[in-house]
Amino acid sequence: MLEEANNQTDELSAESIPISALQHAVYCMRQAALIHLERMWAENRFTAEGHVMHIASDNPGTRKIRGVRRETALPIASRRLGISGVADLVESHAGPNGEVPYPVELKRGRPKRHRADEVQLCAQALCLEEMTGLAVPEGALFYGETKRRVLVLFDTELRRLTEQTIAELNKIFESRETPKAVYKASLCRACSLLELCRPKAMARSAAAWRSRTLASLLAEDAHS
Repeated sequence: MLEEANNQTDELSAESIPISALQHAVYCMRQAALIHLERMWAENRFTAEGHVMHIASDNPGTRKIRGVRRETALPIASRRLGISGVADLVESHAGPNGEVPYPVELKRGRPKRHRADEVQLCAQALCLEEMTGLAVPEGALFYGETKRRVLVLFDTELRRLTEQTIAELNKIFESRETPKAVYKASLCRACSLLELCRPKAMARSAAAWRSRTLASLLAEDAHS
């Protein structure tokens, strides 16, 4: 069924929001705009490790392991939500009415405090539900550092957060305006775009800079 549904994604990919942008948007909406609107990108250790992790799953293919069909690099899309992307891995698990899609997203590091990874995975589930007509109740995040899967339930709260993130990101894509920088140490220090974004410098008030400059010039005149 997934092979048949795969044909739906081609015409949507060019004009839809990339599913990967949702992970960036939950982490930082400005980061999402810099990457997907302004086409900025920079590597750091974290992005490089993530790229290495995805090498194997970047090759499309289907195989059966211990009775479970596994499809890698599967193109997916949702016309209703206007999103599209490529799922790292979609397994077909046995259900009461046949096989049920089970998305698995590969991530470096370990589980995080924010829900960016969960939203990205939930978006994949929403695409799979629309493509197959089957309910997708759960999936998993596999973290490279812990070498373990973390079960993710696609409950009402996560689905609402995912669709809300899509709506907010869509507004930014339509306006073509990148959000202003807001420095948050816990997020900015790990961001590969830190030097391009320059959140501390961008957050400074232009009016305050003019006031300081004017005061400095007046002080120089007073002493001359």
